[in-house]
Amino acid sequence: MSFEVADATGFPGPQTGDGFDFIACFDCLHDMGDPVGCAANVHKRLKKGGTWMVVEPAASDKIEENLNPIGRTFSAASTMICVPASLASNGPALGAQAGPKRLSDTISKGGFKSVRVATTTPFNLVLEARA
Repeated sequence: MSFEVADATGFPGPQTGDGFDFIACFDCLHDMGDPVGCAANVHKRLKKGGTWMVVEPAASDKIEENLNPIGRTFSAASTMICVPASLASNGPALGAQAGPKRLSDTISKGGFKSVRVATTTPFNLVLEARA
């Protein structure tokens, strides 16, 4: 086993067709400078029918539904950590309150045709994207 450091938009691996069955990203897509580039690279590295699991902070597409203790905490963290991290790389600053529609749209722009919210918890959205 080995570990490598690589950018999300260019990590190495097999090409589509003989690629990975499963790739997972935890609490990071919303922080990235190029989340669409990450999605495109993941799509390229998955086998046909492979799955990308994206775990992100729980958020609604409607701001009023984020006005609760968890939403306020995530919003504060987003302002101080997530948004500046993305902006530092000239990114779109999705932030920790991106919501499932914005996340799904971002993932779809990377080439995924099927994106759905697989499950939610009070703290996380778990999205499934199929290659």
